[in-house]
Amino acid sequence: MSLLNKVPVYVVNGFLESGKTSFIQETLSDPYFSDGGKTLLIACEEGEEEYDNHILESYDTVMTVVEGKAEFTPEFLEACRKEYKPTQVMIEYNGMWGMQYLRDMQLPRGWFLAQGITLVDAGTFDLYMQNMKSLFMDMVQDSDLVIFNRCKEGTKAASYKRNIRAANPRAQVEFEQEGGELFEYEEELPFDLNAEIIEIGDIDYGIWYLDAMDHPEHYEGKTVRFKAMVMRPKELEAGYFVPGRRAMTCCADDTVFLGFLCKSQNVDKLRNRQWLTVTAKVKVEARKEYSGEEGPVLYTKALKSVEKPEEEMVYF
Repeated sequence: MSLLNKVPVYVVNGFLESGKTSFIQETLSDPYFSDGGKTLLIACEEGEEEYDNHILESYDTVMTVVEGKAEFTPEFLEACRKEYKPTQVMIEYNGMWGMQYLRDMQLPRGWFLAQGITLVDAGTFDLYMQNMKSLFMDMVQDSDLVIFNRCKEGTKAASYKRNIRAANPRAQVEFEQEGGELFEYEEELPFDLNAEIIEIGDIDYGIWYLDAMDHPEHYEGKTVRFKAMVMRPKELEAGYFVPGRRAMTCCADDTVFLGFLCKSQNVDKLRNRQWLTVTAKVKVEARKEYSGEEGPVLYTKALKSVEKPEEEMVYF
């Protein structure tokens, strides 16, 4: 099938009253988005804010409402394709249905998932993280963009960003004030980037890992020291291993290993799951292990066996 027949599908999710309707209407009103084609808007829940029919008509958008999860089926989507013949599709997805339901959904011929967007009310984020963390992290796991709106003085933006990046390292995270203006905040790091040796504490490992992923240039040519567990994947080039830690992303059964490529003359003496204190110089290199992108590569100055630290798991 030629690219001209492809229909991009944009999925917007988030909890009720997270600003999805406003975001979608602003997106539809952008001439670069509409570009003269027909948009099909599938609304999977009804919030307090209603869609403006004038906006929908002005930007050649037809809306259909799904009353319940049982109605959101491949057959329903295929019927929409035949009836409306859209050039693009916007789905306001009900996050309470669970994202796996959408992941397993067979889309009509020619339709493809182009972008996933999660909207978050910054004022209620802590509450949802306390009571519905697993469900929320499931929402952001596949998102390309996460937008925290309604930010105000005191919003813990840096902490919120770390939570999202722990669940989905590739997600772009943005923060907006009530009126939509950019919310400015400072990234505070709990260690000294200008120290002769940057000491990474056990509880700060996750913060360091995310900052090094986002800003590897901060560490180019610098020396770091941290405690980590040895991982030696079979596919790694000789002379390399991966020191890191396991991070809990949403629940006790959902963990991921976070570590960086490390070159050492003593690799053959290391055992999987052995704990070490790693002292290494950082260089930023494009590597296949980082999907061809640039990332931190550690060159060891010293390795020292240690007991398993008390703070074994990384939390964000």
